Amino acid sequence: MKKMSKQEKSWTYYDWANSAYSLLITTAVFPLFFKNAATQAGIEASTSTAYWGYANSLATLLVSICAPILGTVADYQGFKKKFFTFFFALGIVFTTLLAIVPTNQWVILLLFYMITVIGFAGANIFYDAFLVDVSSEERMNKISARGFAMGYVGSTIPFLLSIVLIILAQQKVIPLSVTVASQASFAITALWWGLFTIPMLKNVHQVYYIEREPKPVTNSIKRMLQTMKHIKAYRPLFLFLLAYFFYIDGVNTIITMSTSYGSDLGITSTNLLIILFATQIVAAPFSILYGRLAEKFKTKTMLLVGISVYIIICIYAYFLKTTLDFWILAMMVASSQGGIQALSRAYFARLVPRESANEFFGFYNIFYKFAAILGPFLVGFTAQITHNTNSGVFSLIILFLIGGFILLRVPESIQTPQSNSISG
Repeated sequence: MKKMSKQEKSWTYYDWANSAYSLLITTAVFPLFFKNAATQAGIEASTSTAYWGYANSLATLLVSICAPILGTVADYQGFKKKFFTFFFALGIVFTTLLAIVPTNQWVILLLFYMITVIGFAGANIFYDAFLVDVSSEERMNKISARGFAMGYVGSTIPFLLSIVLIILAQQKVIPLSVTVASQASFAITALWWGLFTIPMLKNVHQVYYIEREPKPVTNSIKRMLQTMKHIKAYRPLFLFLLAYFFYIDGVNTIITMSTSYGSDLGITSTNLLIILFATQIVAAPFSILYGRLAEKFKTKTMLLVGISVYIIICIYAYFLKTTLDFWILAMMVASSQGGIQALSRAYFARLVPRESANEFFGFYNIFYKFAAILGPFLVGFTAQITHNTNSGVFSLIILFLIGGFILLRVPESIQTPQSNSISG
């Protein structure tokens, strides 16, 4: 951290801040909370898993529709921080509201969760794009990987507080029900997310931008359409986005569906929370390791390593039966989850013109978000018709195979697009 600039440190602290949401709300406590609420309402386990998958798909679809135009408008001076702040605030407000919705209102719980997904994902569009403003091209792999590592470490603190609170409630050591303790964890998440976003809001600013002009929305749409028309001409950029679409779909699906998957296999809530906590601890050093190995063996090579690990994960998941199997699976995920995401973000950031970074990260995120639609839907649909979640997870292998094959075709020599030739 001492070798990082003030802006780089402040940028990585947002990973520290929002990863609490990613772990507690997307992956750990809230999925179990929702599953319990749905069960009390008489909904079958596999059906509630399907609803969870559909909710994630729909929320990410809404963000995907908005991402390109928002990203293009945000390229104008002063807009990037405003959009980031809006979505960040939206996520925090509705994460807090999750703490007060009664458990018998499972539909409202799912609806509010979807809004938190929109806030979280929307803020990440502009957070990712700020990487070009805070770091040089040669440091992007390292800074992006450091951000993910910070996220894994930072998320464990509110997660551990929440686990302790829930366990104490289960053991009746404190005068709280498990439901209230779980709801308190949602409030803790919102507080943590907000508190550690302050450095980002205070110290990170838009350095590269397009000067404001009349009719910014109209001109942004024209720029976006022009970019869509010419993006295929930039073969490395286009092929990478296509590969990314497939392999990141598998990564995201395993993240969002893991807790529901473990629950359907009969793994207890306590064991699931402990496993997820251990996963965060193990993932942090592996994220940094991926960043360092990328400097030695090239970013593309390490991305292919990560994809290979996930293919093995999908195969192993099909035969998963015991809690020990789930432990092994979780540690395999921990070894590559942060690395593959961090290197993808840095790899793309080096491909795009800095003054149009938001525009291009809008496309990056639409591929990211649309990718997050297919996987959960596929797992949810398969689980619903086969009554076997293992089959759904195994089906994700095709996404990694396609993504890896396309990534192999991305040229090693990358020519950075010039903004004036794309945006006109």
